Amino acid sequence: MSRIPGMKTHRNAELGLLAFAMILVAIYAATVEANQFDTIHPTFWIPAALLLTLFIGLHFVVRFTAPYADPVLLPAVALINGLGVSFLRRLDIARAISQKQPIPGVFGGTSGRQLEWTLAALILAAVLLLVVRDHKVISRYAYTLGLVGIVLVMLPAVLPSSLSEVNGAKLWIKLGGFSIQPGEFAKLALVSFFAYYLVRKREVLSLASRRFLGIDFPRGRDLGPVVTVWLLSLLVLVFEKDLGTALLYFGLFVVTLYVATERASWLIIGLLLFFGGVYMAYLLGASIGGPFANFYDRASIWLDPFAQANYNKATGGSYQLVQGLLALGTGGLFGSGPGAGSPGLVPEVRTDFIFAGMGEEIGLFGLSALLVCYLLIVERGLRAALNVRDSFGKLVAGGLAFTLGLQVFVILGGITGLIPLTGQTTPFLSAGGSSLMANWLLIAMLLRISNAARGPANSGGSSDRPGGPKKAPIQLHGAPTEVFKP
Repeated sequence: MSRIPGMKTHRNAELGLLAFAMILVAIYAATVEANQFDTIHPTFWIPAALLLTLFIGLHFVVRFTAPYADPVLLPAVALINGLGVSFLRRLDIARAISQKQPIPGVFGGTSGRQLEWTLAALILAAVLLLVVRDHKVISRYAYTLGLVGIVLVMLPAVLPSSLSEVNGAKLWIKLGGFSIQPGEFAKLALVSFFAYYLVRKREVLSLASRRFLGIDFPRGRDLGPVVTVWLLSLLVLVFEKDLGTALLYFGLFVVTLYVATERASWLIIGLLLFFGGVYMAYLLGASIGGPFANFYDRASIWLDPFAQANYNKATGGSYQLVQGLLALGTGGLFGSGPGAGSPGLVPEVRTDFIFAGMGEEIGLFGLSALLVCYLLIVERGLRAALNVRDSFGKLVAGGLAFTLGLQVFVILGGITGLIPLTGQTTPFLSAGGSSLMANWLLIAMLLRISNAARGPANSGGSSDRPGGPKKAPIQLHGAPTEVFKP
């Protein structure tokens, strides 16, 4: 897409922010080496330089394919991704020292694999930006994407536990030495399907049947889609044994429905259905066990992780949760410093509990800064949703931004004891290729939609149909929007 003369694209600001983010990553790596070796090796900057090269490559793809995209999205995600690679290298160094082995090279260990996954993820994001020049094109394949999403979500549930179960949750597909978490990609497909469906049905779903306590509730016959998604989320909870995934998909649909219809009653109905279903699963787990037993065990651990019956290092139990809580408590406000803690004592610190491991070393203030980066990404995604001119783009951007925010909440809620533990990975931070590639695709789509939102009318998103007539956005309370009807 060519740049319009006289319109600012802010791509140079994006490049400057990328460089600043990688300087912070290099400083983090230098601090790790200072605490681990009492010296700083002259090669400490190489991982940050490699990451900067990769991110600059994607920056140039954005510069030429989405010149008006939000300039903050890419640097914010790059910073989190870079800190994740640096922390994983910190774990590799500590493990090599404790086992009296040579320090792994830049492309060795878990951090080296994460660098390779970052390259693959950035290539996928670049391909999406090059192929999808108008986000509305995706709406043509909405039903196909919906079917693909459901298949990806349910596939691990029907596979044998030997091929799909890790740490009690059936979220994976394992073949030999290769494993993938299909649910990470399913959320992208389901967001597109939900957005398309709700754009077409929002007028019907906005109709009110009766008013109760000042809230307009929908007609009973319009509850079908919500009940269907609720049942699917309960199937995920029971057969995949994971509360976080069930909450993620059901929450995504209900919030997208609320955005499309502007009716708070859908949020109330969604919350009642979800928590009612979770409580019912807990009671069934306590009484009959079977497929509900795993959720009952996780809920019991969550209710009292320090109970002797739950705290069992040999069988797992609440040991992981307790170690994570102790790590966060040890970190305090300022942490022990990068490389100066003992995150290796926390089980699964490279994946599920990376927040706890980092929290011990960067403290509450450091974790708060990291969460601000996530909040900034979500806010920029919601801003793109508000400003883009077509309804489909609004719901896709809003759904993607909410998905990212909800996933971070689910992870943090699990490791802090706010909700039962989940099998979710921290976006851009945890080790693993599935999450990294899926979330970079999410960012690429947000970049594409923000380009349409911030660019001229012919930059995409100017109509509800590709190639359709240009129409001015409806004004609601002084803000341009087409999601809500006045």
